Amino acid sequence: MSSAPKPPETYVVGVDYGSLSGRAVVVRVRDGREMGDGVFEYPHAVMDEVLDATGHQLPPDWALQDANDYIEVLKHAVPAAVAASGVDPARIVGIGTDFTACTMVPTTAGGVPLHDLPQFRERPHAYVKLWKHHAAQPQADRINELAHARREPWINRYGGLISSEWEFAKGLQLLEEDPEVYAATERWVEAADWIVWQLGGTYERNACTAGYKASCRKATTRRASSWRPSTRPSRTSSTTSSTIRSDSWAMSPGT
Repeated sequence: MSSAPKPPETYVVGVDYGSLSGRAVVVRVRDGREMGDGVFEYPHAVMDEVLDATGHQLPPDWALQDANDYIEVLKHAVPAAVAASGVDPARIVGIGTDFTACTMVPTTAGGVPLHDLPQFRERPHAYVKLWKHHAAQPQADRINELAHARREPWINRYGGLISSEWEFAKGLQLLEEDPEVYAATERWVEAADWIVWQLGGTYERNACTAGYKASCRKATTRRASSWRPSTRPSRTSSTTSSTIRSDSWAMSPGT
């Protein structure tokens, strides 16, 4: 009696967004074996001294990025990893991504980064604030002080302090230092959510960064404007037509 034919192998792609580059790896689902990898270095790297668009000096403790570099990772590192793996792209069944939080992207309602708009191309606050952007420490200090003065229970979930790296400190810095860019920010998006939005066409908050760097807990959440100056409230999801064609980065449409 002949044995049943083995089912065809399937594979997944993982993309790790680092501070200076994005790395992609193709992994076999059956046993986790790494089949191939690729790396793409961000053309804009980390802008922590000057803004590339102007050449103007940035203040101390700034760390900015250009969100278009994240898309380039999908167009270069992923095809390189698939090519190195030798697998049939049709056998790739999924993709996963990760970012270091809290990396924030100010966007339009449709997910366009504000630095892509001509009127904001030369405005530092229109760019991605990388996780290690520490210039919002004064804002973080004031949020902490207000939370303790009002005996807000949420602050104790985070050891009694939030950091300059977190979402609301960076949002408050944006509001105070460039109100025009703040007013144009229709979505204040974690990069981890922004890249999924570009891949899938729908904006959803992931529970990890929302519950940690955005200080959100579903059971106790109330309007941020009731206790702290913050970014404008936004819906938990929205749909855009900015989905990247998967066939442009070596995976089958529909993956």
